[in-house]
Amino acid sequence: MMDDQRAVYEAIIKATNDGIPSALVTITSTTGSMPRHTGSKMLVYDDSKIVGTIGGGAMESRVIETARQVIATEEATTETYTLNSTEDGDAGICGGTATLFIEPIALQPTLLIVGGGHVGKALAELAQWLNYRVLLSDDRVEFCNPDYLAGLDGYIVCKPHEIVQQVKITQHTYITAVTRGLPIDENLIPPLLETPAAYIGLIGSRRRWAITAKKLQDDFGLTKQQLKRIHAPIGLELEAETPKEIALSIMAEITMLRRGGTGQPMQWLGKIADAI
Repeated sequence: MMDDQRAVYEAIIKATNDGIPSALVTITSTTGSMPRHTGSKMLVYDDSKIVGTIGGGAMESRVIETARQVIATEEATTETYTLNSTEDGDAGICGGTATLFIEPIALQPTLLIVGGGHVGKALAELAQWLNYRVLLSDDRVEFCNPDYLAGLDGYIVCKPHEIVQQVKITQHTYITAVTRGLPIDENLIPPLLETPAAYIGLIGSRRRWAITAKKLQDDFGLTKQQLKRIHAPIGLELEAETPKEIALSIMAEITMLRRGGTGQPMQWLGKIADAI
């Protein structure tokens, strides 16, 4: 029992560190005969894999499906199951009832930086300070390693458009493409749009984005509606010039979207309130 519980707790820590969506199932009460008792836990991943058990059988299978829904909605739920038929449990028919609490494991937001140049480096440093899980990717190993930038959660050396094959991108992933230009962007954007990422931002001028968007429509068949997901030019308008200032404008936009802000000056909002 203790080894089983320890495995669940260790799996929770690993899932959190690796940014893997999961849900924790806990038996909160039981009556009658049940294969597992109050306090038993099971961790469920979004691909239906589990660590631990709440007793197996058809009940566990149904709980796994409910846990996957919890992962998708990020809303906890309490469910009650009664093992009084062969359809509800093992062939032995325990006859008991269990109440379970199923909760999503809160994930630290992940910032995936594609491009390890000056802006990418400044972004990583700022995102660390903001307590993001930070992944850096570049096709040049000299710009993507712990000696170049220490303390990140992952270094992925690959071609930019291959990043979706190397990293599990979820609705908690914020992608900043601070790349070297159009040839990279045109191959990178299509696979990024196939992910559930919470944010996809692309660095560059308005002219660069206009040229990129037209090529993506003409050569890759992307629609204007699909391209609306891309935040380009990336960041809030701060008249930023230095890499650190640009990083600040990018993280300000991401924070605004995460928290549901407006980006308006607080002083301006105060004036509106005074006028009401």
